[in-house]
Amino acid sequence: MAGTLTCDFCWRMCAIAPEQRGVCGIREHKDGALRTVGYGSLVASGIDPIEKKPFYHVFPGSSTFSIALFGCNLACAFCQNHHISQKESYLYREIGTQKYITPDSIARKLQSSGSRILSYTYSEPIVWQDYMLDCATIVHNQGDVNCMITNGSFSPSSLERVLPYIDAFNIDVKGDDLFYRTYCHGRLQPVLDAVEKINATSGKVLEVTTLIIEGIHDEHAMSILAGQLQEAKVKVWHLSRFFPHWNMKDRSPTSEACLERMLAIASKSSIPYIYGGN
Repeated sequence: MAGTLTCDFCWRMCAIAPEQRGVCGIREHKDGALRTVGYGSLVASGIDPIEKKPFYHVFPGSSTFSIALFGCNLACAFCQNHHISQKESYLYREIGTQKYITPDSIARKLQSSGSRILSYTYSEPIVWQDYMLDCATIVHNQGDVNCMITNGSFSPSSLERVLPYIDAFNIDVKGDDLFYRTYCHGRLQPVLDAVEKINATSGKVLEVTTLIIEGIHDEHAMSILAGQLQEAKVKVWHLSRFFPHWNMKDRSPTSEACLERMLAIASKSSIPYIYGGN
């Protein structure tokens, strides 16, 4: 379409007309260029145990300084951080009103925090990857560690951009393609493509997480997903229990018995490290 600019931050490759925004709501065509609305405006930050991300194979027992800007390119009905990721949130109307924090300041905050690990998390870093990369470049150059917790729905070009600077990825692989289309407004294949690409890149750590929703994730679908992750050479797979959030507040929490059944199915694969958790 004439006058549009294509955003390559994620698999959607939105063609954005002047004065409009992409599906994520924060990539905007303004004054002839694409920009991230709210660049540098943190909506969340804190010190977390690295296992909370979850990472079990990245400096176990250490802490990580975690940051987030607003936004996401999916709309998962069960999102526990919808207040900082979804356009329906009141915070969406306030994007950019938070104090601007420079990437240099983030790198200094990391060093003063007592941690050597910066995690881009809570919302979806793919849609604010320009800020993430500006921070990650400094963190990388000062010899510290960058971790990205993401839904993994990169475009090929955006994954190529971030790979040199991100040391460890935790990717949510949420279910089969029908699950993505029904509950997330997304697709599975771009996520699997990212998993395979990261695993084929030397020196990168990848851990995968799947949230188990009882009554939606069944034995057959989990068996297929286990095979796909095994084929993608996944080495670490976390299965976690669903608790009611956002547009799934009417559902019951996933029982421990259901999680154990899914763990048993996952364990039939050749994936070497499989963990259950809340």
